[in-house]
Amino acid sequence: QVHLVESGGGLVPAGGSLRLSCAASGGTFSRSGMGWFRQAPGQEREFVAGISWSAGTYYADAVKGRFTIYRDNAKNTVTLEMNSLKPADTAVYCGAVVRAYCVGYGCYGPGRVDYWGQGTQVTVSS
Repeated sequence: QVHLVESGGGLVPAGGSLRLSCAASGGTFSRSGMGWFRQAPGQEREFVAGISWSAGTYYADAVKGRFTIYRDNAKNTVTLEMNSLKPADTAVYCGAVVRAYCVGYGCYGPGRVDYWGQGTQVTVSS
């Protein structure tokens, strides 16, 4: 059974940084894309960043230039480095695994995620 466990969330002042990590278990993920989504209170879940099995990266416009995603296939982890955080970044951040061999932003569209983590809270104070 596949499990995704996130860590690294917390409370940080505006302009600060956080590093989120998502560890996957119960399967082989080196040929799957991985990524991060977030959901703020009262809002729809939205795509944040993704990395394909071939290490191509994808970012939402709202986080380009501030967030960096990378993965470690040996450890089955995907990490999101978040810098210059803003109060608008406050949300629950969830790790995700998408279809094997999928590349491109479309891999992270509705119904394309195979597995979800429970999420970790990120709060950015103003």
